[in-house]
Formats: sequence, C-alpha cells, structure tokens
Amino acid sequence: MTDRLQSLEILVAVADQRGFARAARQLGLSPPAVTRAVAALEHTVGVRLVNRTTRHVSLTDDGAAYVAAVRQALEGLDAARRAALGEAGVPTGTLSLTASVTFGRSVVAPVAMDFAAKHAGLRISLALADRVVNLLDEGVDVAVRIGELPDSGLVARRVGEVRRVLVASPSYLRARGTPSHPRDLPRHDLIRFTGLMAGRELRYVEGGRAAGVAWSPRIEVNDAAAALDGAERGHGITLALSYMVRERVASGALAEVLTTFMPPAVPVHLVYAQARFVAPRIRAFLDDAAPRIEAALRPTSPRPPSRPRTRVA
Repeated sequence: MTDRLQSLEILVAVADQRGFARAARQLGLSPPAVTRAVAALEHTVGVRLVNRTTRHVSLTDDGAAYVAAVRQALEGLDAARRAALGEAGVPTGTLSLTASVTFGRSVVAPVAMDFAAKHAGLRISLALADRVVNLLDEGVDVAVRIGELPDSGLVARRVGEVRRVLVASPSYLRARGTPSHPRDLPRHDLIRFTGLMAGRELRYVEGGRAAGVAWSPRIEVNDAAAALDGAERGHGITLALSYMVRERVASGALAEVLTTFMPPAVPVHLVYAQARFVAPRIRAFLDDAAPRIEAALRPTSPRPPSRPRTRVA
C-alpha cells in the first residue's frame, strides 16, 4: 500500500513538474526511480499515462483524468490525517494560483501574499502568464480568468467584470478637445498598449453593431503602466481595462472618453477543478480572495474638481 501511495505521489509530481528529473529533485529521489515508479503504475492501471519525448513530458488524456482523480484521493487522505490530528479545515500545503500578467501583478499578487501571511503552514505558488493554463495538466488549484468561460467542467465563481475604456488626461482633453465619436480618434495623439491591442484597429459598438476605426499611434509600448503614465502626462489617448485605470480615474488624473461606444463588460471568475472534496487551502482562499477582488474591480466615481480656496482676511 505504501509503495502504491508513493507511486501516486510521484505521478502527481511528474505532472506538476512536467518532467521526471524535476520531479525527482522535488521528491529527493533518483530520476530512474521516478521513471520506474510511473512505468509500474502504467502497467498496473493498464493505460499509458504520460507522453515522453527527449524534451517534453505531458499527460495523455487518460493520464490527465487519472491524475485528477488521484489528486482528490490524496487530498482526501490528507484531510483524514489532519482531522485525526485536530487540524481539519486548516489551510496547509502549497496553493498554486495563476492569473494574467497585468491583473495578477496589480490585484492577485497582493491578495495572495496577504492570504499567505494569515496562514503559517501555507505556501503560495503564483504563475503569471497571458495564456489559458490547463488546471489539471499543470497542477494549478485556482485560476483567475477574464472573459467568457467555455463549458470546461470547471467550477467558476464570478467576482466582477472589466470594461475596455479609452482614457486621457484632463489637460490633454482641454488642449485637443474631447472626441465625440471613434471616427474622431485619427485626429488625436494615440498611445497603443500592445498587450491589449494585437492589431491597429479599435473595435467599438454603435447601434448594437460592431465597427472599427484605424488606430494610428504616435507611441507604442508593451507595458500598461507606461502607456497610462504617458496618457496621464498629457501625451495622448490610450485604451486600457477598467481595473487598470480605477484609481487614476477616481483621483481625476485620467478621464474616460467615448464610454457609450465601448464593447460590453466581460466577467472575471475564480476557477477551480470540480471535486467532491475541495481542499481547505482552496476553499479558504476563495472565501478570502473573492470579496477583495470584487472590491478591486468595483467602479469608483471620479473625484469632483477642487474649488479654489478663498483667502479670509
């Protein structure tokens, strides 16, 4: 039984580390021992679980389903152990998270680090990537997803929404005028954040129909903060996501323009794998993170301009 349990733990490590050598280092075993354990498990199960090449290791479809079931079984055994020790419900182990780079850096990372500070027995692994991470294949507990979700069998908890917004500084709009239609944009100085605009066309909605206008930027930058800093300094109009400009709009440093032409908002979800047993670390993180992310996405009203002070003699 002990050998079988160790083989299951080895298989999960291989799936998480995407390699036999890396799994061996993590577990303190030799690479041949890890390879033999997975091969023996495949022989016992009767199906190929892992695709092996000289450069890459990945789970087969059968392997992904098997590893998902193994994770639940191992979580259940760990829960039983902790319950026997009086530790049931206490977040422990490693919580693996993923989010897009900009949203993860500005919103998810502070939430995750604060959560770790509350639980001494917990470790956090946060991977920021602008791609859709496969939770089962890559051993991720919770993903933060922006946009409509496909029917993937995952569990999703909605925590808010984001909008595409055009912003500029009040000083720029006073000097150059406020555009009243997207067709006015070619006459303005434009800053393109390449991470949000793959092409050079701004898509907008008018009368319920999608349309587009050529976006000819004077400045291109691959960092959202740099684009927004440029807009705040009066160098032009830029496109951003609402959470990126929330504080700047609230302070009056930036103002939204052409709001009625922007596409509908898209949802933000916390996503995790379906399971009869949800690990305490996952459940606790969902309960802790959801209200904080909701607050970070909630729109704020622009601060009214301050009135000049009257000197009293």
